[in-house]
Amino acid sequence: MSEVELLLVDSSDKCTLYTIQFLSDDKNEFEKFIAKFRNDAELNPDFQAIMRFLEQIMSNGALERYFRREGKMNDSVVALPVLKSKLRLYCLRLTNRILVIGNGDVKNSRTYEEDNTLQGYVIDLQKFERLLKQEIRSGNVEITESQIVTDKTFEL
Repeated sequence: MSEVELLLVDSSDKCTLYTIQFLSDDKNEFEKFIAKFRNDAELNPDFQAIMRFLEQIMSNGALERYFRREGKMNDSVVALPVLKSKLRLYCLRLTNRILVIGNGDVKNSRTYEEDNTLQGYVIDLQKFERLLKQEIRSGNVEITESQIVTDKTFEL
């Protein structure tokens, strides 16, 4: 069991970005992704493309067209970018105005399930979403039009 908390990354009038942080780590999942690829010369174009998508999402909302559908039919896991890219950044697209950014990595396999690292990032988001829905049902977490209201940590 790991404890995670939900952190605000950025917000605009169109979208609120969150990420998760394992309490045992000194960086949140999005910071880990940035640290891995920001200075990687070979992957920098793909990294920059993902960062541009995030800027567009902040300006226009977390609209479906920005994402590649991942995960299972009953979850909200999506990936950036939709274009051909060596990198994947996994997210939970909860609404057009709420996006939880996870982590990502180089995609060398046909599907995320064939890569243990990528599958781990997707599973973390799937577990987090299940817990979030459970907490909403029990009244401990509220999702408004543009934000997730909670002060709790989650047992992943």
